[in-house]
Amino acid sequence: MSRIGKLPVVIPAGVKCELSGSHLKVTGPKGTLAASLSPEINIAVEGDVIVVTRPSDKIEHRALHGLTRALINNMVVGVSEGYKKTLLIEGTGYRASIQGKNLNLQVGYSHPVVIVPRDGITVEVEGTQTIHVTGIDKQQVGQMAAEIRKMRPVEPYKGKGIRYEGEYVLRKESKSGA
Repeated sequence: MSRIGKLPVVIPAGVKCELSGSHLKVTGPKGTLAASLSPEINIAVEGDVIVVTRPSDKIEHRALHGLTRALINNMVVGVSEGYKKTLLIEGTGYRASIQGKNLNLQVGYSHPVVIVPRDGITVEVEGTQTIHVTGIDKQQVGQMAAEIRKMRPVEPYKGKGIRYEGEYVLRKESKSGA
């Protein structure tokens, strides 16, 4: 039995779940998320919990069991609390600013890099070195943070670039002359 799949998803106060077939719609104080889940997996809303079960021990059903439960849990947490990723900028002259809704990065190129946030995603800059990406959809928040980080990944020699908060970058020694 899947350790993740067998855990019930607790629905907090203020969150409503509507299940029609394999389509789940979760509404909470932060917004609404909807997903079409696999019809092979059994989903049941029982009071204030959602229970996910699988019909057999086939490999496909075992894989979908934990995945379905994790997706449902991410939706419930997203509409009740939301998700946040923090990025740190390191490097001389590297900085970030907000212009309207767009993120303006100056990270060593000859021109500023402008990033337009996706729908439902909020990008905030604290100071000039810290970027906060927030939203209710975990996948969209992670994708937006990855796109920002891709503009200037951290290089291993001086540690300059954009990194996630808490990310460890293995530093290399520079080439020695002797």
